[in-house]
Amino acid sequence: MYPVKLDVDYPEKLSRGVLLLRTFFGVIYVMIPHGFCLFFYGIAAMFVQFIAWWAILFTGRYPKGMFDFVVGYYRWSMRVNGYMGYMTDEYPPFNGRP
Repeated sequence: MYPVKLDVDYPEKLSRGVLLLRTFFGVIYVMIPHGFCLFFYGIAAMFVQFIAWWAILFTGRYPKGMFDFVVGYYRWSMRVNGYMGYMTDEYPPFNGRP
């Protein structure tokens, strides 16, 4: 089992224009589309985690598909949080792929 590791590079220079745009309109162009999708993805991930708990209880293993689904949710969520937390200028993609 490996611990969770988060690497965030220190940005040497951030765009001031993107910063202003994100500060004033971030809720509209980031949180509405991503938040809407992540809300339903999060509900599904919660149910998958519940089912996976039972699978782990009886088999002793986390099913790969369920694991990938939940990790995809956390990846996507962390990308949106990083973008809205001004840690990166890269707009988060609409998926949980690496």
